[in-house]
Amino acid sequence: MLPDLRIGDVIKLRKPHPCGSYIWKVVRLGADIGLVCQKCEHRVLLPRRDLARRMKAIVEQGPDPKTPDTTTAASSG
Repeated sequence: MLPDLRIGDVIKLRKPHPCGSYIWKVVRLGADIGLVCQKCEHRVLLPRRDLARRMKAIVEQGPDPKTPDTTTAASSG
């Protein structure tokens, strides 16, 4: 089963990309998961089932969509 993923998560796959990197960033969620290689910036779409088999670990969690982002709040002044 695929763990809960968020846009911005950094994940590690079991096999390397041809460029040699194992690290990918999640850029799209849906029936297919969009990933970007962190070394060569190649973009791929993987079905959820395929990603569940290929994924080894979540390296870094992306921002939580339930909490408000205070970094983009406009300052009054």
